[in-house]
Amino acid sequence: MDINLKENERIDDLEFKNLKIIQNKNNFCFGIDAVLISDFAKNIKKDSTVIDLGTGNGIIPILLCGKTELKEIIGVEIQKDVASLAKKNIKLNNLEKKFKIINENIINLKNKLKNKKFDVVITNPPYKKLNSGLKNESENKLISRHEVTASLEDFVRASKDLLVDKGEFYMVHRPERLVDVMTILRANNIEPKVLKMIFSDRNSEPKLFLIKGIKNAKPFLRIEKNLYIYDDEKNYTEEILKIYNKK
Repeated sequence: MDINLKENERIDDLEFKNLKIIQNKNNFCFGIDAVLISDFAKNIKKDSTVIDLGTGNGIIPILLCGKTELKEIIGVEIQKDVASLAKKNIKLNNLEKKFKIINENIINLKNKLKNKKFDVVITNPPYKKLNSGLKNESENKLISRHEVTASLEDFVRASKDLLVDKGEFYMVHRPERLVDVMTILRANNIEPKVLKMIFSDRNSEPKLFLIKGIKNAKPFLRIEKNLYIYDDEKNYTEEILKIYNKK
């Protein structure tokens, strides 16, 4: 396939169903959080319609296309150059019939999509509040890591508007924002249903959490078994190897 790579772009093999991804070495590259949330959401129903808020280079939709039998997935990305890169990744993986990109701020989606509803919303939003942490970063990395263009509340509010009744919501975030996430979800009628904590190893504090919510559901939270990335020898654990399809 004829894909023109720009300077600093590279093609990485995802080592899963022959899927690949183009990444720009100078911009924000995907990490294990994208891999974990795509695995967390792998049991979405067949023929689901899905939207990924803040899709970046399209890594989560690409993995979901390989892991599920979804009908359609839309990736929303505010940065024009990153959205263009995601479109190249769609072409690279022959996913034009399933995966589309919208170059837009998530707060404008209600009008952009003409009130279209989805079975599933998935998101790996910026983790840091606008005025927290170091910000001596490129504009691309700043937008990817900090709530510059949309807040956590904006992501959840958009999700509420986009979901069908009893639709599923999936998010990965940092533990220090857990109370914020839970509070904002419930305030927007997305009931937290499943929580999973992610640790680097058994001696560390939690690094990330995965959460599933359901729109207009009754209260009941299930906390899943912890997931550890590395074992005592600093090798990937069995669980992580399975997620990476190495087992």
